[in-house]
Parts: sequence; structure tokens; C-alpha cells
Amino acid sequence: MKIDEFLGLFLAFSFLFFGFSCFFAPRMKKEFERYGLPKQRKLTGILQLLGSAGIFFGMFTGPALSLMALAGLTILMSLGVIVRIKIKDPWLAVLPALTYAVLCGYLFYAILPQM
Repeated sequence: MKIDEFLGLFLAFSFLFFGFSCFFAPRMKKEFERYGLPKQRKLTGILQLLGSAGIFFGMFTGPALSLMALAGLTILMSLGVIVRIKIKDPWLAVLPALTYAVLCGYLFYAILPQM
């Protein structure tokens, strides 16, 4: 398994977990209230689940689907970084969203030449 395939699976399963967490984890409900975005919690969960599915199925159907999913997830996670900075979270709390934004962006550019 190549590193890009491993990273794709890692991201797909991560966003699958995060997406479901937005619907079912009480902690996520409190976090979105703390962000000042309680109405965006379910939308965020849907986008994460769609992104997860896009990465996963794109591994089998060709890069176009993965590229769309990764572009969306890079934007979503970048917005997450901005929200955390705006609410003055400590940098250690910003780091996970920043890491996922960078990983999604990296994988996007890594598979872009396959188009």
C-alpha cells in the first residue's frame, strides 16, 4: 500500500468518525455551542460524511471524486482553524484541525496529476 492510499484511508475513516460524532456525541453538541455555531453542527457532519465517502469511493472510481471531496474537506477544516482562532482557543486545540486541513490539501495535490 502506497503512502497516499494509506493517507486516503486514514482520512476517510477519520471523517466518517467525525461526521457521525456530529450527530451522536453530546460533546460535539457542546463544542459547536462553544464555537457559536450550533446550527452548523449537522451540516458539518453531513459534509464530513460526504467527504469521507468521496475519498473512499474515489479510490476505486478514479481521482475526480476524491479530488472534489478533498477540496471540500480542506476548506471545511481550514474554516475550523479560523473558527478556533476567532474564539481564541489555545494553539494546541487548533492543531488537530490544522493538521487535517494540511493532510487533505497535501493529498489533493498528490493525486491531482492523475487527472
